Amino acid sequence: MTKKKTSAEAAKSDNLIHGIEPYNEKAGEEYMNSQQVEHFRNILLSWKRNLLDEVSRTIHLMQDENINHPDPNDRASQETDMSLELRNRDRERKLLKKIEQTLVRVDNQDYGWCDRCGIEIGIRRLEARPTAELCVDCKTLNEIKERQMI
Repeated sequence: MTKKKTSAEAAKSDNLIHGIEPYNEKAGEEYMNSQQVEHFRNILLSWKRNLLDEVSRTIHLMQDENINHPDPNDRASQETDMSLELRNRDRERKLLKKIEQTLVRVDNQDYGWCDRCGIEIGIRRLEARPTAELCVDCKTLNEIKERQMI
């Protein structure tokens, strides 16, 4: 028999960031202090672990599903599924590279600061997008410029 989650437990698990509790900022706390840096390092490492687990799962799935179906429709369906799976893994491979680059920024104490203007990116934005390199304003300007080029 499985235990049902209470609404409080469900809400708490919905708030987790890659399995990590959101950071609880304290008034007057210095931005990107050691606790915050460690918090984001843990988020990035957890995210990386989850992605690597998915890669491993895909490899096993592809080995297990390497069955030659006699029916052309079954074979086409399997090939389509594998193609989608591989496309997802390619996207995740790029994301893993971005996470690795972000971990280097954390180690170099460059994490949390906008690459363009140098201001704080912000705890909540980093929790929403741990690999963010730009503050909201600079990212918005980037997106506007990209739309104008199209």
